[in-house]
Amino acid sequence: MSNLIRSTIVLAAALFVSATADASAETAHIFWKDLRPATQSAAENVGLPMIAAKLPDHGETLSLNLQDKSIQLAGYALPVDRDGDLVYQFLLVPWTGACSHMPTPPPNQIVLVTPAHPYKMSQAYQPVAVTGALKPDMEKSQLFILDGVSVIQSGYTVRKAEVAAVDSVPDTITLPVNSPWSFLNKKKN
Repeated sequence: MSNLIRSTIVLAAALFVSATADASAETAHIFWKDLRPATQSAAENVGLPMIAAKLPDHGETLSLNLQDKSIQLAGYALPVDRDGDLVYQFLLVPWTGACSHMPTPPPNQIVLVTPAHPYKMSQAYQPVAVTGALKPDMEKSQLFILDGVSVIQSGYTVRKAEVAAVDSVPDTITLPVNSPWSFLNKKKN
């Protein structure tokens, strides 16, 4: 191999590593609390489940300081558009059971995610980390659940998202033991 070709390959590899490092350095790792105004009570303070009806603004006040920034947020994926185990769009929610087994969280606690590539998902509420540009954007999605169709309003979107499975969601809300949905706290093996 000639020195010119070898030098070109080394330069290309160095540029790729540099670009990847820059992109990850610009990604902010955020938590669910970052998506609601600082003055809004956390779910634990308003009683679980945290629902829009319990909030003065119905959960429609969005955090604009993250607009168009590259973020990474972990949560639970609830498919909106799927074909078998390939998911083309999903709602990212802060706790298992949200939207289908329990009342819907406020819009500022729901992110509508469109993966860059169809995401292979074996079960609803799979814990995932989503990376991409966050846009405050009230959107309505139809969610098909066992007892019919539900229209869910999300406060944010992430399009062309990179999606990766994770073992846990760091700031998840654990349902109280006396909740009829506490079985959702148990990790599936």
